[in-house]
Amino acid sequence: MSLLLGGIDIGGTKCAAVLGITAGETVNILDKISFPTPATPNEALVQLGDALEQLLKRNPEGNLQAIGISCGGPLSSKDGLVLSPPNLPGWDCIDVLAPFRERFDVPVGLQNDANACALAEWKWGAGRGSQNMIFLTFGTGMGAGLILNGRLYAGANDMAGEVGHIRLAEDGPLGYGKQGSFEGFCSGGGIARLAFAMAEDWFSAGKSTILSTSKDQLRELTAKDVFEAAHAGDELAMLVIRKVSGQLGRGLAILIDILNPDTIVIGSIYERQESMLAPLVMEELKREALPISLGVCGIVPSGLMDHVGDAASLSVALHEFEQQRL
Repeated sequence: MSLLLGGIDIGGTKCAAVLGITAGETVNILDKISFPTPATPNEALVQLGDALEQLLKRNPEGNLQAIGISCGGPLSSKDGLVLSPPNLPGWDCIDVLAPFRERFDVPVGLQNDANACALAEWKWGAGRGSQNMIFLTFGTGMGAGLILNGRLYAGANDMAGEVGHIRLAEDGPLGYGKQGSFEGFCSGGGIARLAFAMAEDWFSAGKSTILSTSKDQLRELTAKDVFEAAHAGDELAMLVIRKVSGQLGRGLAILIDILNPDTIVIGSIYERQESMLAPLVMEELKREALPISLGVCGIVPSGLMDHVGDAASLSVALHEFEQQRL
């Protein structure tokens, strides 16, 4: 059965409305409208409703069956409330479900962005067929979405999967408000901060690196710069990547030992840099994880790749549609 689904993505810098249709074990993105995030929640919700209505008029593919909303947390999926996310100032206890239910008269669901991506990869991506899957964002931040025993697991108050807050070392780059956290080592900003710290010692020892010619230039460093330098054979960059890979492996080992997943899907940076990261990550996993648990767990890059963001909100719509039919 094919379903016409609407997706709403609420982000700190941009918002988007997406229209898609399911086709077996895949989803086809029919159309999308995106725009900078408006100044107030009310403006954003009105514009998103207008955008979705415009998409439906442009694509008369059938009747809309459900709408899914993906947004950064904290939030309450049960009550449909966005609860003051750090990247959305002014979004304090905002009901995001009611405006769409009233306007479109279909089931509407809300999930945080990591859970939404997990649902998308589980339904249509690299996690298809899995019963126990973890999705890791590994981009701007490090978060997780959990599929356990064939169901989305969000926890007591939608805070399950905040793996970026786990401390992996007493000292290390800052991430998620904690030194040496999983997010500190394994996120775009964290990798740049780690490279900056390691380069300071490198320069003090009188060594050179193609990452930068001076400490001042290091302040503009990005994770992309570090990986490009590592691919070019720069010794310092390769040391940074080895450190990141080791901590990624350590974080994965904790998740594997506790949750015993059959699949871990990793997006963004891992997806683009799998050839460099995977062998180093596996070295650490073999040292740290229980062999019997590691042996049944596949670690794979995102199957939806650059489309995971669009598919995420649509997967929340599908999830809500299916929940309504139980």
